[in-house]
Amino acid sequence: VVKKSIFEKVGGFEEKHLGVAFNDIDLCLRIREAGYKNIWTPYAQLYHHESLSRGDDNNQDRKQRVDSEIEYMLNRWGDQLKFDPTYNPNLSLEYEDFSLAWPPRLPSL
Repeated sequence: VVKKSIFEKVGGFEEKHLGVAFNDIDLCLRIREAGYKNIWTPYAQLYHHESLSRGDDNNQDRKQRVDSEIEYMLNRWGDQLKFDPTYNPNLSLEYEDFSLAWPPRLPSL
């Protein structure tokens, strides 16, 4: 949940470059950049039916759009995407399966 005043202060969703994907992530990063905190709670439930309204990204036009949106995010947020403060440092950055980092990314105690 985002206060309307904060949503408007950071410019709302980025519709020009992120018409479909990543606009929620971009919004949270801009909120953090503006000095606010993004707070997670285990007591809220959100159901996001991925691709339900837009369909899949199997055709060439949709693939180009996704590639363009990925490029925008990497150009805009590349450094911050590499260092997510909420990502467990014990997990791998190399794989998408949330496996343990090996060698460990944290120094030994």
